[in-house]
Amino acid sequence: MKMAGLRLPTSTATGCRSRLWGVALAPTTRRHAFHLEVYGSSNRRVGGVKCSISGDVGDRSAVNLGTGTPVRSTNILVVGATGTLGRQIVRRALDEGYDVRCLVRPRPAPADFLRDWGATVVNGDLSKPETIPATLVGVHTIIDCATGRPEEPIKTVDWEGKVALIQCAKAMGIQKYVFYSIHNCDKHPEVPLMEIKYCTENFLRDSGLNHVVIRLCGFMQGLIGQYAVPILEEKSVWGTDAPTRIAYMDTQDIARLTFIALRNEKINGKLLTFAGPRAWTTQEVITLCERLAGQDANVTTVPVSVLRFTRQLTRFFEWTNDVADRLAFSEVLTSDTIFSVPMGETYNLLGVDTKDIITLEKYLQDYFTNILKKLKDLKAQSKQSDIFF
Repeated sequence: MKMAGLRLPTSTATGCRSRLWGVALAPTTRRHAFHLEVYGSSNRRVGGVKCSISGDVGDRSAVNLGTGTPVRSTNILVVGATGTLGRQIVRRALDEGYDVRCLVRPRPAPADFLRDWGATVVNGDLSKPETIPATLVGVHTIIDCATGRPEEPIKTVDWEGKVALIQCAKAMGIQKYVFYSIHNCDKHPEVPLMEIKYCTENFLRDSGLNHVVIRLCGFMQGLIGQYAVPILEEKSVWGTDAPTRIAYMDTQDIARLTFIALRNEKINGKLLTFAGPRAWTTQEVITLCERLAGQDANVTTVPVSVLRFTRQLTRFFEWTNDVADRLAFSEVLTSDTIFSVPMGETYNLLGVDTKDIITLEKYLQDYFTNILKKLKDLKAQSKQSDIFF
């Protein structure tokens, strides 16, 4: 398969100590070789990152696919399949009869559970563009759930890797690309992760690929490790003094709505936002967990001012720049912001009943009911063992 006009490498630079994040996106030639740059000035953030790409991503004539066997619309590739959302996408796809291929990084036992479910696992790494093309052969749709690991620079996977993936998808004639972004990413250019998500949305849109962008607010699953488990184990839970509200959504609902959107041709090229039925503050979530667990939480409150100071402090050292970038995202999550949108229009577009979307109360109630029953059973078994011995 020929991939003419495809230039995968991206370039990065950190030439300035202080930058304001922004976007410059424009066709540089009549053939739409795009140049997208995250640039900066000297008054809002320190240790900025400059990301630029160049490639004929907007030019269909640059790709010579030739004649081949048509690819079935049920052939999908899930990128980031081992993550919180990715694994639910895989399970939903398999349940609905899709042929699922999962791109995972090479490791000793790569995602055996995905194979057990019935998916095909292929090795690839978004940080190594040369590993991507082979994973796309025979794929109709890419569902991109990938994000970088905490120990990695944000730009490695979330920017450079995504650019390479989109360029490969374009060159190899992928029919549809589903990209998950972050709600309000266009409103926080000072936050590297959110700015990169917004840049990627723009790059995908201008690539000419048939696509759907889905912005998300927050996962209910993340609250289990953050609040539910520490409360049950009588450990500290971390909170803030900020009134941020987040409309958490069950990743199973996100997966279900994703495939409804995928099958709806009217949604091609659209930007959707998925939000849960209600937006919650951190304190409201903790209070709910306390009630369902039947015990009080040991809450350690971190003032927003401390987060801001820590973020600025880490900017003085190059090796802590990525920590500062993630703290910038944490600062947004602990500011006076509401991560939610009215979902009525989206539900109507997708043909979904609001009653079918699980609430946070129901999700956490089911979790605590199940876990407390298991703990009770384990305690009973332990007593029986003590009596036996």
